[in-house]
Amino acid sequence: MAALFQTVLFQPLFNLFIGLYNLIPDVGIVILILTALIKLVLYPLTSASIKSQKALTDLQPKLDELKKKHKDDQQKVAQETMKMYKENKVNPFASCLPLLIQLPILIALYWVLRQVLTADNFDTLYSFVANPGHINTISLGFIELGKASYVLALLAGGAQFWQAKMMTRKKPPANAGPGAKDEGMATMMNKQMLYMMPVLTVIIGMKLPGGLTLYWFLSTLFMALQQLVVFKKKKKLEGGKKEGNVIEGKIVK
Repeated sequence: MAALFQTVLFQPLFNLFIGLYNLIPDVGIVILILTALIKLVLYPLTSASIKSQKALTDLQPKLDELKKKHKDDQQKVAQETMKMYKENKVNPFASCLPLLIQLPILIALYWVLRQVLTADNFDTLYSFVANPGHINTISLGFIELGKASYVLALLAGGAQFWQAKMMTRKKPPANAGPGAKDEGMATMMNKQMLYMMPVLTVIIGMKLPGGLTLYWFLSTLFMALQQLVVFKKKKKLEGGKKEGNVIEGKIVK
């Protein structure tokens, strides 16, 4: 499995990185180009994942209502849930599969960046890719990407917050009644995750080489921008019509 990972993912990405570096000897710009290329290749999968995740988020109030309505009959809850998924054309697994496909690629890119930023090891270069001898980790003449960068860590955390914020459910209305308690708890947990992940991103980013944190920031930023595009397209297809406020999982005109 390790040999397959090395041959199919790591080595091609490593050689692509070095090939780009030979053309553009600025490691920061190469990271930007490589990140953009990977995001472009994975765009269809990522879009499918975003649409599915958004659909599940929008459907959650109705699912909460089902759980409260049939709280003593778990089998009924499962049946009604699957029925609701079918009626709304939502696949709960559609958001996971694209992420699972992307994960090995992201891991391979992580190791590529780690190697080029911390060691001059070019043993896995193809014969037609020139050996640069050394990777200069200074980008744009003043940004050191071989060492930890607090600024890049903060930028990565900010991008993480922005991306997660777009997926966050709104707090249930005050007049939603006692049944909104469970939804309010779910919203509270979502908010905790909303703030926790960016904080963890900053903490981890402060310990990684700046090039890895730059990739993290750019990757998250591109994901957030893609979410904006997907959401705008979805709104345009729906004619920009407002569906009313959600109260205890019911649509109120």
